Amino acid sequence: MSTSPGAATMRPPAELNKVILRKLMPLLVAAYVMSFLDRTNIGIAKERLEIDLGISATAYGIGAGLFFITYALFEVPSNLIMHRVGARFWITRIMISWGLISAGMAFVQGEWSFYVMRLLLGAAEAGLYPGVMFYLTRWFTRPDRAKANGLFLLGVSFANIVGAPLGGLLLGMDGIGGWHGWQWMFVLEGLPACLLAVLVWKLLPDRPTDARFLNRAEAEALERRIAEEDAAGEAASGTRSMRLVWRDRQILLVVGVYLAHQIAVYALSYFLPSIIGGYGELSSVQIGLLTALPWVFAAIGAAVVPRFASSGRASRKLINATMIGIAAGFALGAASGAVFGLIGFCLAAFCFFALQSVLFTFPASRLSGATLAGGIAFVNTIGLFGGFIGPYVMGAVEGATGESSGGLWFVVGVVLVGAVLSFFLRYGADKPGSTEE
Repeated sequence: MSTSPGAATMRPPAELNKVILRKLMPLLVAAYVMSFLDRTNIGIAKERLEIDLGISATAYGIGAGLFFITYALFEVPSNLIMHRVGARFWITRIMISWGLISAGMAFVQGEWSFYVMRLLLGAAEAGLYPGVMFYLTRWFTRPDRAKANGLFLLGVSFANIVGAPLGGLLLGMDGIGGWHGWQWMFVLEGLPACLLAVLVWKLLPDRPTDARFLNRAEAEALERRIAEEDAAGEAASGTRSMRLVWRDRQILLVVGVYLAHQIAVYALSYFLPSIIGGYGELSSVQIGLLTALPWVFAAIGAAVVPRFASSGRASRKLINATMIGIAAGFALGAASGAVFGLIGFCLAAFCFFALQSVLFTFPASRLSGATLAGGIAFVNTIGLFGGFIGPYVMGAVEGATGESSGGLWFVVGVVLVGAVLSFFLRYGADKPGSTEE
């Protein structure tokens, strides 16, 4: 059987999935690495911003969280626009605007300019994650989406693995050209996003029928299967418009679980460097290397766990277990010293993207078309308020007490609530006791 893209014959589904992953995922993961790096690199610069600009821990927590206010507000409009104009054009636009603004962080002068730039960065980057989540639903059928989502979320882990040590090295450029090290960090980590945007524009196909690496029969068959799945899920759930999305009990449960999850993710992303710095006398590079360790485990979880989400029942059990794992990890981090605390954060991070990749298959089992694009963005919008709540509470507690353990216990409580909610999730239109659960 011929397997060339121009041939009329069709490759087996497993082989076709491998081809699609190989062609799309490196570019998408690279984009997400840069986006997460540029939104969280202020974590490694926290202490220098306080010394050089007088930005307090409370102000830092506010600024870290403000990103998510504008990010959340523009999520749904951004995804609806992408549904109309195509992923290739819209993701390119997102990357250029966030890259320029991230580099512009080098010129902040104090608390208020810090706030303004974080708000602008959130608006510029809005829509990237939910846009890719929707984009992947156009390329993978339901059994394969969790795996694809998990591979994409490796970008977050890679960003944190590379970002902390890289940020520590760039802070060492302090004084070169009359700039602070953190200024060099923002510029040298921001502008590459603009360069990668050129590759996105040239290489990313909007849909299977636009892809040169699929033949016409393969592309049309794939789009037809996905359309049939979408129609069946939408008909069974009855959720056919954005107005109904906001009333869909299952979508609201996904929102609640995701909100708790995001509080945990961003509390760790923004405050882990300072928590590790409190373990003893460590250099910026040492702090960066230790900060990267939990994200190595996050990458392992994202790569390994989602492949076991083969059914609705299995998917829900994975979400239950990983939410409990996040709570247990943060509790260990709050109650223990350096060694066991770091082990706890590794456990929590292992669960982060194993959970997230599976969770976002639930809306896609109930919605289709523009409603799916808007529904995924809606889930991400509300969930991302956790990106404000987590850093804000952590910063406020640290500013009031000089310690971060109180903020960590807050995260434990929130995640346990999310874990309880996760037990009520149902996949598509499945009912309790269904053999498809």
